[in-house]
Amino acid sequence: MMTTDMNDDFSGASGPASRRASRGAVVAYGEKRVMVGGGAPIVVQSMTNTDTADAIGTAIQVKELARAGSELVRITVNNPEAAAAVPAIREQLDKMGIDVPLVGDFHYNGHKLLTDFPECAKALSKYRINPGNVGQGAKRDTQFAQMIEIACRYDKPVRIGVNWGSLDQALLARIMDENAARSAPRSAQAVMYEALVTSAIENAVRAEEVGLAGDRIILSCKVSGVQDLISVYRALALRCDYPLHLGLTEAGMGSKGIVASTAALAVLLQEGIGDTIRISLTPEPGGDRTREVIVGQEILQTMGLRKFTPMVIACPGCGRTTSTTFQELADKIQTYLRDQMQVWKKDYPGVESMNVAVMGCIVNGPGESKHANIGISLPGTGESPAAPVFVDGEKTVTLRGENIAEEFQAIVLEYVRSHYGRQGVAG
Repeated sequence: MMTTDMNDDFSGASGPASRRASRGAVVAYGEKRVMVGGGAPIVVQSMTNTDTADAIGTAIQVKELARAGSELVRITVNNPEAAAAVPAIREQLDKMGIDVPLVGDFHYNGHKLLTDFPECAKALSKYRINPGNVGQGAKRDTQFAQMIEIACRYDKPVRIGVNWGSLDQALLARIMDENAARSAPRSAQAVMYEALVTSAIENAVRAEEVGLAGDRIILSCKVSGVQDLISVYRALALRCDYPLHLGLTEAGMGSKGIVASTAALAVLLQEGIGDTIRISLTPEPGGDRTREVIVGQEILQTMGLRKFTPMVIACPGCGRTTSTTFQELADKIQTYLRDQMQVWKKDYPGVESMNVAVMGCIVNGPGESKHANIGISLPGTGESPAAPVFVDGEKTVTLRGENIAEEFQAIVLEYVRSHYGRQGVAG
């Protein structure tokens, strides 16, 4: 009989690779400090899509993103009106009790805006500079240096964010010439990858030469293709130890954007690459901007990299589960858990580790429910109209009737209070 050694078979299956050693950059506002890199938890960030000149509207969206879990929020600073509004946005957020750090996104005229509006430069907690959009020819180095000098003056970290849609054309031409002189020239795709990585690293070195400390620099090389992103970041991670920001520059809309982002980021995160992420979803008409935050959190949580909110395990349904009761209950419980986290994360530390199972029939229902902290197995087609509830693997009660959802929600709340309260078992 053939035997197997389980330790050998599963020795690499314990989770994502150890994070590579990297420098860490602190992004701060007041007492709020967000560490990016340096072994810190991977940070979820997002970006507003309001007109930044609309200080109230922008502050409201920043608040929504922050409450959804965005740990950094980036805003466009593209003209004098937007720059002038940044201090007012910060002031409005302070009035609302929102201390999330703000990141200013600069292109083309960032050097002028940061110079002409010093209160904007001070109100922001971090700058994002695209080296492909800071100027042409002799102006390029001067204007890049001007922005870095302002970052040094106000002690602000900088993300040097290269984008394949706006590469420095002089650098790209140089790399193309070098490639043409090779005995075995690389493909056009490889040349593009090299230009992205070289731009990020050379500009980081240039920023340090101007005076910005290495632990105030974050890098990104944004592309739109999944395989492109994986290839570029693997190369970038091998050639520097700066913290890296991950994300497709345009992920797309709906399920396509979610799938593409997950496919790309999961591979890199599994390899220990990446210190902060953004899921750049195109909102559906009238859609909620906070969806990109939730997707980012769920990628990290389902991979076991961070915990943000209790997770609901629910079966997909089949011919045995013709009732929609379990679907409705799963959705209701999942929404309830996320909505409660604003209070629970303060009053019930550790609750984000809780698992809740909502199952639709007897096949896997009891077993899955026993594996969760709390689980319910609802009746499937032709089964007895009873719903056993399991708490920490033990059956505690069987629910019946029209109020199963409300009764199960009450059981969940009681479990949270008794197991995660500061005086509770896990407190």
